[in-house]
Amino acid sequence: MVARVTRVLPPNDVLVRNASVAATKLIREAIIEGRLAPGRRLKEEELARELGISRTPVREALLMLQAEELVVATPNRGATVRVHDAKDLHDLYELRALLEGYATRRAAERISKRECNMLRLSCDRFDKLSPGNDLRGVVRENLFFHNTILEVAASERLTALVRKVIELPLVYNSYRWYSGDQMRISAHYHRQIVKALADGDADRAELIMKEHLFEARDLLVAHVQSIQEASET
Repeated sequence: MVARVTRVLPPNDVLVRNASVAATKLIREAIIEGRLAPGRRLKEEELARELGISRTPVREALLMLQAEELVVATPNRGATVRVHDAKDLHDLYELRALLEGYATRRAAERISKRECNMLRLSCDRFDKLSPGNDLRGVVRENLFFHNTILEVAASERLTALVRKVIELPLVYNSYRWYSGDQMRISAHYHRQIVKALADGDADRAELIMKEHLFEARDLLVAHVQSIQEASET
C-alpha cells in the first residue's frame, strides 16, 4: 500500500498538461518527508490511483524524479526511491556544509530585521515540535529555516546547488532518530545562527552553520552505518 498523498487535481482531466507537474510535486514531498522510504518500489498503478490521475503523468513524474536523483530505475524492478549508503551521505553533508556555510555568510551581509524576525519565529515553532509527535512538522520547519537563509543569500545558482544536497539526506528523515537532547542541540544551533545573522557577523554565522550540519551529519551517518552493518551480519 503506497503512502497516501493529498489529491490536488479535480476529478475531471481538465488540467492534463499540469498533471505530471502536480504528480511530481506530491511524490517528491512524500519521498523527502519519508512517507516513501529509501528502497521503496514505486508502482505506477498504485501512485496513479492514490493521486486520482492516469498512469501517463505518473510515469512522466517518475522520469523527472530520476533526473533529480530521488528515484532510480533498475531492470526487472522498475522505479524505486534512491538509497544512499553512509559514505554517500557523509560526502553530501560535507558538500552541504561548504555550500550552506557560504550561503549563511552571504545572508549575514544582506539580512533585514524583518527576515531576522522570521527566523526567530521559526525557532519558536521548532522548539514546540518533536519528531515523535509531528515528524513532518519538524522536517518542514527545519526546511523553512534553512530555505529562508538561502533566499536571503540571494543566489539562484547557490540555492539550486544547496537544495540538491539538502533534500537527499532528508529522505532518511534524520530527525526520526533525534533524542530530546539532540533536538535541543539542533534548536540551539538555529538560535545561534540567527544571533550571528542579526549581528552581521558573517564569519561566526558561517562557522555555526557548518558546526550545525556536521553535528547532523555525524548522527545520520552513524545510524545508517549501523543499519548497513546489521544487514551484513
